[in-house]
Amino acid sequence: MVTGADDEHEGVAMGRQPAARAAVMSDVARLAGVSHQTVSRVLNNHPSVRQETRERVLRAVHQLNYRPNALARGLAGRRSRVIGVVSFDTILYGPAATLLGVERAARAAGYGISIVALEQLDRAGMTSAIDALTEQSVAGVVIIAPMMTAAVAVHGLPTGVPAVVVESGGGAGVLPSISVDQVTGARRAVEHLLALRHETVWHVAGPRDWLEARDRVDGWRQALEAAGRPAPPALVGDWSPRSGYEIGLSLVDRPDVTAVFCANDHQALGLLSALHQRGRRVPDDVSVVGFDDIPEAGYLSPPLTTIRQDFDEVGRRCVATLLELLDADGPSPSVAPPQVPPTLVVRASSGTRRG
Repeated sequence: MVTGADDEHEGVAMGRQPAARAAVMSDVARLAGVSHQTVSRVLNNHPSVRQETRERVLRAVHQLNYRPNALARGLAGRRSRVIGVVSFDTILYGPAATLLGVERAARAAGYGISIVALEQLDRAGMTSAIDALTEQSVAGVVIIAPMMTAAVAVHGLPTGVPAVVVESGGGAGVLPSISVDQVTGARRAVEHLLALRHETVWHVAGPRDWLEARDRVDGWRQALEAAGRPAPPALVGDWSPRSGYEIGLSLVDRPDVTAVFCANDHQALGLLSALHQRGRRVPDDVSVVGFDDIPEAGYLSPPLTTIRQDFDEVGRRCVATLLELLDADGPSPSVAPPQVPPTLVVRASSGTRRG
């Protein structure tokens, strides 16, 4: 499992400082003024490269003292059985479940995975991760890109690397994007609560820099507007139970709050705790709906109504789309794959409004 970017040289020559970061393929491409794919073709003696370009690349290789990965070069003539995955260092349920779904699908297709986990999903980190995976000669790359910064970074990826991005809108126009239909999921949550005779639905939102949080806010507003109901201000949290609890404390004394849609189940867990602490009954006084259907959702008190995301299906579609790209040996398809539909799971935390 790859857990970082490029290694550094460890030896110290006589009278010299320790060597700097080892050059990677993107460094060679930048210095030679060519694409990542052209450098790969030169290193593998591909006949379609012009002699002048070949010489320029080789000069850059010599100048940077670049040493290609021997395993990658040995596998150049045949497809690797490893899929690279770029994710970020998190224990949040959604990204972790997506990663597990990709791993299961890859294994079912006869592939292993190699993971680069980044602390920051920015352009520099993304490029470094792709370089590290390319050095291993992975067949292609799946990018789990749930934040705005990651969506921007996708546009700066090296060319010639077969890749699929996981998230709503993250790779629009650049890479095939596989995602759950977050807007529809949020609409179903709100429509369920409105059908239970609640006048409106409050929303505990996720962080503003997350694509999923943005889409769930859009779906919440769309459902209220379609029903002609007023939209209260969205209350922004950070995905944690603590944020749900703290926002819940600000709502518990308001008699007009009878239904709350939380952007994820962990926020809903915190909200349930705040309501219980202040003596508000669920669902008699306040109905609560979450999003994700975490494994614990059915065992909360009361069991949580939520929106289920099929992460295994996301993984299957990612791997299938990536293998299609490899078989086609061409550019990414121009038609976006359909989104994975979410499912409303009704449990005891939502009920008909009383009074």
